Amino acid sequence: MNRFLTILAFVAVIMASQGCHGNGDIPTPAPKPEPVISVDFASGADISWVSEMEAEGLVFTDSHGSDDILSVLDYLGMNAIRLRVWVNPYDTKGWSGQADVISMAKRAFDQGFAVMLDFQYSDIFTAPGRQTAPAAWAGFSGSVSQVAEAVSSYTEEFLKAFKNVGGVPAWVQVGNETNNGMVWDAGRIDWNKTGSERYAGYVTVSNAGYDAVKKVFPDTKVIVHVADAYSAADNECSFFKEFKEAGGKFDIIGLSHYPMNVTEIGNIPVTWRDVNRLALDAIKALSSRFSCQVMVCETGVKPSSEGASCMTSFMESVKRLGAKVCSGVFYWEPEVDGTWKPAIYSNPSLICNGWPAYDLGAFVRSGNRFTPITSVLEPIGK
Repeated sequence: MNRFLTILAFVAVIMASQGCHGNGDIPTPAPKPEPVISVDFASGADISWVSEMEAEGLVFTDSHGSDDILSVLDYLGMNAIRLRVWVNPYDTKGWSGQADVISMAKRAFDQGFAVMLDFQYSDIFTAPGRQTAPAAWAGFSGSVSQVAEAVSSYTEEFLKAFKNVGGVPAWVQVGNETNNGMVWDAGRIDWNKTGSERYAGYVTVSNAGYDAVKKVFPDTKVIVHVADAYSAADNECSFFKEFKEAGGKFDIIGLSHYPMNVTEIGNIPVTWRDVNRLALDAIKALSSRFSCQVMVCETGVKPSSEGASCMTSFMESVKRLGAKVCSGVFYWEPEVDGTWKPAIYSNPSLICNGWPAYDLGAFVRSGNRFTPITSVLEPIGK
């Protein structure tokens, strides 16, 4: 009798393990949790041009045997990458479009990098003076509600596709250098108005992106990003104050910082040391005023000994602030050499036609091989 009860108990355990179907079906395994790659301090680079460069047969290497851009950055101590996202890129190969970004992100996740997505909500580069709506949204670019819905659905759909690569973005930028808003005209800041009315369209559009990110990835930090860190202690404190008062949402404040590009402020000559100091003052002021972390989402210097000194000085100062104040720094497109240009720079129908090669890259070229200028990039990672 005891043996019979033992057998019944054994059968009950087997049936329970099969979901009590009793027909031998193999139960569906529970989904694996998605890996969340996060870092206390992001030492990173925006390498959005890499896919196009690799397609041209260009390779990235260093003197330590690394033969891949991510391996090179890893050796330099970097732990994060940033990728810009365009809705329908003008290049026929779709660089910075959904497929390209997801493919590059998968490579980064596989090598242990944290990832930032920079949604520009355009088909081309955006900046304070240029926030062109995607061509697909042009028919309703003046309708705040329609643009907000487009931002919401596009962001959610993209992130759901992104989720399938098995990773979670540590950060998402909702807009790029949005000093004057985003997705014009609906999301333009109207400087002719005052108070919450000034920011009404921008806040509605920006919050649509924020909410979409949180719907798919609740733990991902959302960044609102503006240019000119050196002026942020005054201008951007006012910007974020009014943005918040109008209902704007963000987790982190993002800044662009190009210290060697600024030679005067208010007709007064300045050095990169002055610009670095002003940017550091702004980071501290913004973090304190809004009780949040600040991130330098873009930086770059002249690839020279002076540039190396500038970057070393800035990074040493930033790291002394602590990650609770400044949570990271990203070098913008370091992988170029001052001569390489993307194909769209030769497209006569685009605003970037004829733009010169980006001259703040931090690699040098020999044939088809690009190697890093370590004195410029090591301060970011180490």
